[in-house]
Amino acid sequence: MKSFVSDGKKLLDVEYDETPTIGDTVDGMRVISKDDRGDEYALFLVEPNTRVTCYVLDEIYIIGNQSGFESLNNAIEAWKKHEI
Repeated sequence: MKSFVSDGKKLLDVEYDETPTIGDTVDGMRVISKDDRGDEYALFLVEPNTRVTCYVLDEIYIIGNQSGFESLNNAIEAWKKHEI
């Protein structure tokens, strides 16, 4: 399990080919799911209040994020509909 930190725009101190996986932490939140779509991927993170946040990344750059989903299913549905 690795721990990653971002500055809101990109992951910091990360090897260029290294990406977070399920079980890792990003900004203090545990990665509970990951999905790829072409050159970008989504990380689904559980917040301390048990809501779900989604980070959309292109390699190490955060190109979108949304928080406050009530469930993982709601977050994944929004990702698949290109709402994030």
